[in-house]
Amino acid sequence: MNDTATHGRVDAEGNVFVRLADGTEASVGQYKAGTPIEGLQFYQRKYDDLKIEAELFLRRLKTGQGRPDGAKALIGKLTSAVETPNCVGDLTVFTALAANLETAAAERAEQLKAEREVIRAAALQTRMDIVMRAEMLADSTQWKTAGDALKELLDEWQKAPHAERAAEQDLWKRFSAARNSFEKRRRAHFAQRETERAESKAIRAGLVKEAQALAESKDWVTTAKAFSALMARWKAAPRGKRQEDDALWEQFKAAQDAFFTARSADLEKRDEQHKGNLVIKEELLAQAQALLPVTDANIDSIKQALRSIQEKWEKAGHVPRSDKDRLEGGLRKIEEAVRNHEKDRWRRTNPEARDRANGVVEQFRSSLAKLDADIASAKDARAKADLEKRRATTALLLEAAENAAKEYA
Repeated sequence: MNDTATHGRVDAEGNVFVRLADGTEASVGQYKAGTPIEGLQFYQRKYDDLKIEAELFLRRLKTGQGRPDGAKALIGKLTSAVETPNCVGDLTVFTALAANLETAAAERAEQLKAEREVIRAAALQTRMDIVMRAEMLADSTQWKTAGDALKELLDEWQKAPHAERAAEQDLWKRFSAARNSFEKRRRAHFAQRETERAESKAIRAGLVKEAQALAESKDWVTTAKAFSALMARWKAAPRGKRQEDDALWEQFKAAQDAFFTARSADLEKRDEQHKGNLVIKEELLAQAQALLPVTDANIDSIKQALRSIQEKWEKAGHVPRSDKDRLEGGLRKIEEAVRNHEKDRWRRTNPEARDRANGVVEQFRSSLAKLDADIASAKDARAKADLEKRRATTALLLEAAENAAKEYA
């Protein structure tokens, strides 16, 4: 109460005054509902309430809890209480509090600005990471995987904290460009796939018709080759839809199986008819094998006998397929043995070849005689050694030439 009396008073009419710092007084209002002391206490409580409010807010600003925008109104109330007093107390405290609040609010504003910059930088980095991942997926051909990943990145973008507006808009343009590029390529790919599938269906349907037209052919050799060509075209055709390809393949295979089943049945029937020919050709092959070996003395008689066997062989006709290669191969070996012997005999009896071989022998003999004479007359040891090496080489060549010439004797 003494403090209240120090900073204010109440006159006899109930007017309440506050003492200012310069010693003057200012009227703050009237209080007629009670005693003078109660009047002073009422205006003192108004002072205390504003002082406590200001001090608490100042403390919150300094501890990083208060918002600086709330300080402006409070500073206005403190300033107004000083300029137009409406309470009783030490008004110089309000002036100091107003200054402190202004300073603390400015510091808190800078602190919040710095925090916002950090948050915006982090938000910008988050969105930059999203954009970079999207750009890495833009050229992907993993359509399902990359498409799902881009959808997830869009969700991340929408949930990410906001960054500085202009920078965020630039990043959004890059993100959108990456997504649009991927989608454009994906649509083009599947459009191309649809075109290829339609083309595949048309090609394979045409092959089915060709196969069905050949299914009942009895021209086994020509038609088998035609089916082989159709199969090669089937494999080269672009892939279509799995179900459509499978259905067309079943039709193609049914036509192919029908032809080859009929061919196998016909060939088996022929093989049965050809078993008698097999016995004849087995005997002819044995007769031909008995003609070997071929010599200069018997080659003419062998050729005559072989011609007779070959004529009978042709007349005998077809044999079962499983025996054909064995029999034909056996006869070819005998025919080759006769041809090879004839070639060898011609080579050995060819007078031009004999003369060339003898001429080579004479050349080496002359060279050897000259080397012997040079060695006998040589006086330098090194030159003589060189001549002896040349003689040894020439002697070997002469021996080889003489052995070759003996074949023409």
